Amino acid sequence: MSFLTPLGALAALAALVPLVAWRLGRARVGAVRRTLGLPTPARPSTLVRPAAAAAGIALLGLAAAQPVLTHETTRRVRADVQALFVVDTSRSMAASATRSSPTRLDRAIDAAVRLRAAIPDVAAGVATLTDRVLPDLLPVADVSAFDGVVRRAVGIERPPPRYSSLRATAFGALTQIASGEYFERTARRRIVVLLTDGESGPVNPGEIARSLAAERGYRFLAVRVWDSREAVYGADGKPEPGYRPDPSGRTILTALAETTGGRSFEGSEVSAASSYLTGLVGHGPARATRAGEPGRTPLAPYVAAFALLLVLGSVWPVRTRSTGVGLAHQ
Repeated sequence: MSFLTPLGALAALAALVPLVAWRLGRARVGAVRRTLGLPTPARPSTLVRPAAAAAGIALLGLAAAQPVLTHETTRRVRADVQALFVVDTSRSMAASATRSSPTRLDRAIDAAVRLRAAIPDVAAGVATLTDRVLPDLLPVADVSAFDGVVRRAVGIERPPPRYSSLRATAFGALTQIASGEYFERTARRRIVVLLTDGESGPVNPGEIARSLAAERGYRFLAVRVWDSREAVYGADGKPEPGYRPDPSGRTILTALAETTGGRSFEGSEVSAASSYLTGLVGHGPARATRAGEPGRTPLAPYVAAFALLLVLGSVWPVRTRSTGVGLAHQ
């Protein structure tokens, strides 16, 4: 158990007030009784009510400190393999069948989440691709963190390419993965998952294959989200005249996959891509690691409710039986 605002517990010092008041009151009543020569009552004043009031105030101070129960979950994570999901965020990925239909980027993100779910024991990261590769999340074991980043942080031209164009994608930028610190050194197998519409500028598959060589531990998988009936819609809801779907992306990705020794799939083949990805991961040693941020269960509401019951009980009026006293008449 931990406390979010431990200084709030100082309010518990107010619990001394009812105890001190009870003690002073009892001493004063005793002094008056002795002065008047009254006998000591058969039932002396009880400490139950002031003790209940003091306990209630002390618990309110405890509630002010905001106690929480902290619990962590762990999972087994592979130490020898990691994955990097590279999502194309160029302008053409905003294309959709209608202005209200899911965009290519929407479908690519859904595919990334599904593929990530297929390898829960592998640390995975997120990067975006236009005419450069930029990291959004380095490989982590937390699946929910991956889903959150890919769904909320990945957007069209976020950040924008260096050279603005409807076809700003440059697959040649994938070579930057080999020179960047995208994977841990312990990851002997490094899987690159590319999600794109395949609409790229000139590509040199051999150069990419040399950078992402299997001998260096790299494995390659591509998923193309594309449809010939799609258009990029502007802010006015009309198709942008400068964009035309390019069907050559399938050929480009197939050549790139073959050169790197990987596979290329269409957006409708995510299940097959998941099976292929699972095969790339294979089996290997795993280590226990914390899964996400520690969970917290707040206790303050329960403590405060019990404290209020004690305080109310200490001031609740108690009925006493009245006895009649007969008067003697002479």
